[in-house]
Amino acid sequence: MNDDVPPGHDSLDDDKWNVVLNHDFVRGATVKEAPAPARKRVWPWVAAPAVLAAAAAAFLLLRPTSSSSDEAAAPVSTASAPAPRVSPMSTAAARPVIPPAEAFPAHVVGGTGAFTKLGAAMLKSCTEPDSVGPTLAAMIAGSKGCVGEEIALYKDARNNQFNLAVFTMKDPQDTVKLVTRLSMAFDDYQVAAQAPPPGSGLRTLPADSGMVQSFTGQGRAMVVGLAQWSDGRARDYQRLADRLEPLLTKVSKNVARYESEH
Repeated sequence: MNDDVPPGHDSLDDDKWNVVLNHDFVRGATVKEAPAPARKRVWPWVAAPAVLAAAAAAFLLLRPTSSSSDEAAAPVSTASAPAPRVSPMSTAAARPVIPPAEAFPAHVVGGTGAFTKLGAAMLKSCTEPDSVGPTLAAMIAGSKGCVGEEIALYKDARNNQFNLAVFTMKDPQDTVKLVTRLSMAFDDYQVAAQAPPPGSGLRTLPADSGMVQSFTGQGRAMVVGLAQWSDGRARDYQRLADRLEPLLTKVSKNVARYESEH
């Protein structure tokens, strides 16, 4: 199998919404060979359909309503007391997470090839036991809160597997801390790889298969990218990281745009 495809070199937009964008540092921290690959955890994708149904309901509940019928049902008196000031942190925390369909395109074409989405879901919480490791769970528990976690699974033409996860925090400073800490620990996999769904044509890779991970921060959101070769081989990590880069870049840009517009 010839995997020497020229890597893509799209860079993330370096603006105020990208709280951590030292891309060279992130890549350098994640392509080294991990001494303890057995630490990887696999979250079964078979649970995704139920999670997807819950995700749609959760998003509808979180989206603010401002229809004329709502206003007519609850008129506001002009004599009422002034509304309290809302801090920027409170406003940011109240915004819903980016809808999975906006974060994760059905198809992505990059310098290393094309990616096809196999599924996406919103999880019940940011600290599902099979979705995050104990270190990340503890960091989230010690933060100002996490609004939600959403995940997606992609494959490329060679059936290599790519997992994306978006954690939307209440405070952007917590995002900085998460990205910095996790990027430094290149050999510790705190975000789970998703097992492929039935009928996808993909193997469920063993826990000792090779994997690379990369992280970016976009306002409140940490975007995590994981990549594994189709045969699970534990080598050629730089080429695997190069294959992941266009997909991670696209999702990160989608999240950054949402954060800047809402």
